[in-house]
Amino acid sequence: MTVTTDPGDRGHLAARARLLADPDPARTGRERRSALARLTDDWLTGLYRAAGAPAGTALVAVGGYGRGALSPRSDLDVLLLHDGPLAPEVAERIWYPVWDSGIALDHAVRTPDGARKVAAADLRAGLGLLDARHLAGDARLTAELRTRVLADWRAAAPDRLPELRALGRARAERHGELSFLLEPDLKEARGGLRDLAALDAVAASWLADAPRDGLDTAATTLADVRDALHLTTGRATDRLTLQDQDQVAERLGLPDADTLLRQVYRAARTVAYASDVTWRAVDRVLAARTRRGRPFRTTRRAAPAERRPLAEGVVEQDGEAVLARAARPAADPVLPLRAAAAAAQAGLPVGHATVRRLAAETGPLPVPWPDEARDRLVGLLGAGEACLPVWEALDAEGLIGRLLPDWEQVRCRPQRNAVHRWTVDRHLIETAVRAAALTRRTARPDLLLVAALLHDLGKGRPGDHSETGELIVRELAARMGFDKPDSDTLALLVRHHLTLVDTATRRDPDDPATADLIAGIVGNRTHLELLHALTEADATATGPAAWSAWRASLVDQLVARTAARLAGSPPAAGDVPGTDAPTVEQERLAVEAARTGGPALALRAELAADGTESVGVELTLAVPDRPGLLGTVAGVLALHRLTVRKAGLRELDPVGTGPVLLLGWTVAAEYGDVPEAARLRADLRRALDGSLDVTRRLAERDAAAPRRPGIRTPPPVVAVAPGTASRSATVLEVRAHDAPGLLHRIGRALDTAGVRVRTAHVSTLGAEAVDAFYLTAEDGRPLTPERAQQVARAVQDALGTG
Repeated sequence: MTVTTDPGDRGHLAARARLLADPDPARTGRERRSALARLTDDWLTGLYRAAGAPAGTALVAVGGYGRGALSPRSDLDVLLLHDGPLAPEVAERIWYPVWDSGIALDHAVRTPDGARKVAAADLRAGLGLLDARHLAGDARLTAELRTRVLADWRAAAPDRLPELRALGRARAERHGELSFLLEPDLKEARGGLRDLAALDAVAASWLADAPRDGLDTAATTLADVRDALHLTTGRATDRLTLQDQDQVAERLGLPDADTLLRQVYRAARTVAYASDVTWRAVDRVLAARTRRGRPFRTTRRAAPAERRPLAEGVVEQDGEAVLARAARPAADPVLPLRAAAAAAQAGLPVGHATVRRLAAETGPLPVPWPDEARDRLVGLLGAGEACLPVWEALDAEGLIGRLLPDWEQVRCRPQRNAVHRWTVDRHLIETAVRAAALTRRTARPDLLLVAALLHDLGKGRPGDHSETGELIVRELAARMGFDKPDSDTLALLVRHHLTLVDTATRRDPDDPATADLIAGIVGNRTHLELLHALTEADATATGPAAWSAWRASLVDQLVARTAARLAGSPPAAGDVPGTDAPTVEQERLAVEAARTGGPALALRAELAADGTESVGVELTLAVPDRPGLLGTVAGVLALHRLTVRKAGLRELDPVGTGPVLLLGWTVAAEYGDVPEAARLRADLRRALDGSLDVTRRLAERDAAAPRRPGIRTPPPVVAVAPGTASRSATVLEVRAHDAPGLLHRIGRALDTAGVRVRTAHVSTLGAEAVDAFYLTAEDGRPLTPERAQQVARAVQDALGTG
């Protein structure tokens, strides 16, 4: 049929053009979208009436148009509803003028039952009908359709919501994450406008609702940018390309394209985080329904979930880390980091309500940080991939900016470089994730992880970001409580995080001066190991183009040549344990143990640097030497759920009657209080006389423990140190992910191997154990190389693959 353009249609187009050209700020953004929807409502209502639609019909807006907001180039999603016969020309009289106007139209003609059937078969159509809004005709038809479609949606929610989630994941696979893309799709990418519509659909199911703080602002930001993009390009596009960003920023009154992208990224992160929280809530509801095995009811009250302890003040509930009932955030400034580390190490997210409460009630950390805070940060970063959702949750609620004041400078900062795939802040945490897989390559995994997190903090400031970052990190390291040598190491790593790869690719690798240059920068083997691991973590976190087999081989060769230059350098201070003279207290305990033939121990609270807060317990134990002592004592501590932060072992002969082993431990309770000295002494006596089978008790407890998702960690590394490490003993180095009973297993393996542990140096850095055992044969001499390798293999077998 032929339809001529009506003057009313021309009037609508003119009014539309005036509205879109109006520079008045009061007529932009949400107000303009609403005004454009009202203008379109009036036009379509006039077309409906002019078409002579009979009784029993209704014109209905659906989808985005149904929500009462239109972007300049949005499609019009319209449904002509009828409950009786309808001549085809009625619909054509409505559709043709829209087509002639050049405005995109998505239309359908359905009966109410037909619309419901389509919604049941086609999820996208069903989502559009959830936003059905009456325009003209029989309002009863529209109201009944809305009521029935919503009832259908709620009844089918257990089946439809997983389908909706799968659609979102597929979109994210195709379009990526909006908050990290240089040319993002504002609608389809993860964190975009489609996800906002999905959150509304979840809320309509009555199963869960999204956290609303900041969500409306994020939605407005994304919609405003989309409007400006439509007006800039004159097209119905949702992709914010590089060539359009400056004009879009100017239209929005922003200083530049980077400011535009940062606003878009912040909005997208808010949406993505709200989506994560919401879908976890949906999972919990559906899982509870499956456990009950009963018909689904949205109003059914679930039974209280079981709560299992993770750390002091932190428990697991419904697959999330949440605060224990006795937790007092206002009195415990380390609690956010403790909860975050416990969650990440268990492979769990932190509950949304928990993060919000921590942000609202927890005060700032004292400066310098307590040892536990630094340790928990390292534990969080060392969890690898499991760190990411926990970090994002803390960042969403402002906790990261509170911990690291310089973080806001790099948060959501784009990197306009084809090599980089992430914003600066996400690149930093991605570097820490990759560094977590390389912790076995260095004796200081804590410094590696912290340097990975901080290495690009200088970006966004004037000057070379490595030089600027060095100054920032020196100040921040002191704030975090690192001592001067460790602060210097962190500053060196940040200043030179690009030096290895630049030197390896630009200098002659065969020139001795090249290795001499790096040796002069790092100064010792520990720094070289750290810089090597940081270089690889940084490059692999940048993007595929930043690291290749060729670059890796050049860096490896340079590191090997530099290590050869440093081979004769002395070990760093503190690497050789047991050289300090015993204290009066240690000698007293050794004499008592020699005299009684049993264990003598003392417990003393370890105080923070300001002397006001207990951050652990120093346990000093003296026991007459006997086989299996180290493993037995470590097992008793594990039974009492005491985490060993550091430990030392040495021999004394205080009365000339035979050696006494002196063990100095710094321990902390996983949760609860440290047991009394009398209880520990009693259990040690029972373990030593054989009446307490420590190994069996630990195995029983492990078997009864609930199975959690867990995290992937690098496999343990057990190695014999070079002969230069000690002249009087063989040094066995063990690097592993810390776990209850780890030291017990190592001690048992060494005892079974028939070697003596003369001294030991045990450190737990975050969640990583870095231990050195000085071993001798029964005759007191170092082990032969063959025997040393056998012992190393025995310990490796005892620890497994992680």
